Amino acid sequence: MFRSLSPVLLLWLAGCGGVQSEGQPGPHDAPAYRSDRVGHYAVGSAATPEQIAAWDIDIRPDGVGLPVGSGSVEDGEFLYEEQCAECHGSFGEGVGRYPVLAGGEGTLTEDRPERTVGSYWPYTSTLFDYIYRAMPFTQPESLSVDETYAITAYVLYLNDLIDDDAVLDQTNTATIRLPNEGNFVPDPRPDVANERCMQNCRGGAAIEFHSEVAPLIPAVAVAAEAAAAAVHPGEETYEQYCSICHKVGVGGAPIVGESATWTSRLQHGVDSLVTNALNGMSSGEGVMPPKGGFTHLSDEDVEQAVLFMLEKSS
Repeated sequence: MFRSLSPVLLLWLAGCGGVQSEGQPGPHDAPAYRSDRVGHYAVGSAATPEQIAAWDIDIRPDGVGLPVGSGSVEDGEFLYEEQCAECHGSFGEGVGRYPVLAGGEGTLTEDRPERTVGSYWPYTSTLFDYIYRAMPFTQPESLSVDETYAITAYVLYLNDLIDDDAVLDQTNTATIRLPNEGNFVPDPRPDVANERCMQNCRGGAAIEFHSEVAPLIPAVAVAAEAAAAAVHPGEETYEQYCSICHKVGVGGAPIVGESATWTSRLQHGVDSLVTNALNGMSSGEGVMPPKGGFTHLSDEDVEQAVLFMLEKSS
């Protein structure tokens, strides 16, 4: 994975290429970086071991970083139906616009390739890592390690990559090779593989920092701009949570903007609609878990989101 360069490093690199003045320190004369020098660049502080450990959670293609645990295809089938099938389909075929997980072999050269785990993905460790960090969509990071291994196993089984009695763990997950792995190659462009010259670098005194004070904006203009940009209090909740289903109609959810689909829901009034959103419902018109599955939302958040959807659908 390539990371962006820090602004400080970019400024240092910008100084490379000049002629070193006599008496100025060269690149090899600078003292070695010490992690205990707080404010080494006059900003920030040294990262603690705890902070580093919180970010050091990646899993390599060779499996290094996979946590201790295990899960079977058999257990994964039940977990997948409970946690994944609503969006990805019982057989990985995808529902609505949600990603297809299985099939698609031999389609990558077609005009509309089917990029699935079996046809496109490079590594099984990436599959585990993505499920563990980001799934299920409504409650990311809610799966245990063993549950993640089980769901990973079932998705591989749906792609005919392992048998129905297989069990995955930290020792064998990365040994399963995905069909398209060989088609992932290092980026050949020279601008992503250059070597640092480390020669003729300017000394620190030759690098200048420039800044200017932004002009003051009258308070009246600020207030007018804020008023123009004012949004409905339920819009943010809708965009972040409710739109998952209400933009495309997942599970029979009424689509925002289609007034006809909301008419029957309003037969008993807005209060009844809000109550259904808070407590969940199951009827011939559709299925919805309490608060759409996002139980951490407050009742006020849900109510405002419902009012926003009604406003946009009137």
